[in-house]
Amino acid sequence: MQNTDLYSNTHLVVAAIRVLTHQKKAPPSIDEVCQALSFSLEQGNFICNKLKETGIIEVVEGAYGTRLFIKNHLKIEDIPKGDKVSTLEEELKKFQNSKKNFTKKIESFQAKQAKKQKTLFAELEKKLKQETDKKKS
Repeated sequence: MQNTDLYSNTHLVVAAIRVLTHQKKAPPSIDEVCQALSFSLEQGNFICNKLKETGIIEVVEGAYGTRLFIKNHLKIEDIPKGDKVSTLEEELKKFQNSKKNFTKKIESFQAKQAKKQKTLFAELEKKLKQETDKKKS
């Protein structure tokens, strides 16, 4: 059974970074940590981003790829125990909702533009009729 709380996952990730650094004599990549812990790459990236935000680890991108370093392991204790990690489904729903809102904004903008264009063409047609009526008179 895989741990789902951020506190436990943080301990696992930090321990994996330490072990892999010791074994390979070089800082590990996110992919290596995920393989060692049997995490999906998405879950590993999500957890590493949370740890980077809190200052627990440092993610360095270099010529040999992205590497993980432990920055301040004492901040792990600041994470509330039992705090559930957002599941991929929850994150997907949030993304879909934001996309729906964005789509609604686009549709609203397009409707306004179509209305403006219709009004503009109506005014142009009215002016054109007035001009043709003046020429006929």
